[in-house]
Amino acid sequence: MPVRYFDLFDDVSIPERWELGDPVGPSGQEVDNPWMFRKGVPVSVEGRLKIPIDRQGRPLDFSLAGVGVTPVVHAKVAMLLAELAPNDVQLIPVAVEGHPEGYFILNVTRVVKCIDDEASAEVRYWKPEDGRPEKTGKYRAVHGLRVEPSKMGDAKVFRPWGWMVVLLVSEEIKKALERIGTSGVKFKDV
Repeated sequence: MPVRYFDLFDDVSIPERWELGDPVGPSGQEVDNPWMFRKGVPVSVEGRLKIPIDRQGRPLDFSLAGVGVTPVVHAKVAMLLAELAPNDVQLIPVAVEGHPEGYFILNVTRVVKCIDDEASAEVRYWKPEDGRPEKTGKYRAVHGLRVEPSKMGDAKVFRPWGWMVVLLVSEEIKKALERIGTSGVKFKDV
């Protein structure tokens, strides 16, 4: 039986949950590029970043923070991912406002060309006539995402090439996150 993969996203239906803002540097200024943590490459940051709380509420083990939808995880999730998927992630320590326990930015550094165009409900590509030459040939939209398991190799936590807004995990990671009772996560089979 082939390995299954899942879209991992923030469960925004949790009542009275917190909402986190974009990371800020030691000086208190927002990072220049809040989307840098979803490009699929390691990043270098100066000093310890902080995550402000935009809306107070129940702390979660997994949250997508701010406009950059930066994954922020509790130390127990970070330790699990460091153990099970060390080649797929970069874990950057952050201070979450008012929460001294450890949190980390989860920077997923593995990118896999795995989208199954035929099995997905709809895929659209940028075309020359769209007037965005830097994007021509890249995904413009992906609905009903499906992936090709045969293209995954040993990837366990990754972003699909061309559609970096999605964070995917293997069934092994999904089950491990559920086993440790990770709050804030939601999964969709892809």
